[in-house]
Amino acid sequence: MHILENLLLLIVAYLLGSVCTAIPVCKLLGLPDPRSSGSGNPGTTNVLRVGGKGAALLTLAGDMLKGVIPVLIGRVLGATPIFVSALGLIAFLGHLFPLYYRFAGGKGVATAFGVLFALNPVLGLFTGALWVAVFALTRFSSLAALISFGLLPFAVYSFDRPYFPILSLMSLLLIIRHHANIHALLQGQERRFSRKTTPEV
Repeated sequence: MHILENLLLLIVAYLLGSVCTAIPVCKLLGLPDPRSSGSGNPGTTNVLRVGGKGAALLTLAGDMLKGVIPVLIGRVLGATPIFVSALGLIAFLGHLFPLYYRFAGGKGVATAFGVLFALNPVLGLFTGALWVAVFALTRFSSLAALISFGLLPFAVYSFDRPYFPILSLMSLLLIIRHHANIHALLQGQERRFSRKTTPEV
């Protein structure tokens, strides 16, 4: 692949990642803007709060696809494992710092899962199962994300080492993005999900 082709793919990945699915979903369904309602976060959980399960599922699917599509395109075009994973990382960064929304995006868990499943479904299932287990025990979606992606680099290093640098960086950025949740957890102020609600990913 040529340098210009690589650059174009990276730009497309970022622009795709910059579409915060929650915002158009809420607009199309006539729901409040998730940036100014509930927690103010344009993610699945906040859409669940302001719009219900249907809108939340659409948001989840859209945010995951943003991570899947660039990775699959890179593979079809024969890119190296490092570059394919870099495309996923750029899409993830697009979600965190979206061009269309003044660089104020979400926390990236769903998009990170999309990237992970597209790169290695086994690692995706492992991380997803760990997320579900932690959430089931604690009812904290933030803690589930922090633990599952905190352990991801160790799993990647053991089972799919070519992706280790990029996925480790993605995990670190995801954890940093949850800084407010970490503070709330340490202070005992993080909101726990009830048994009747659907968690954020």
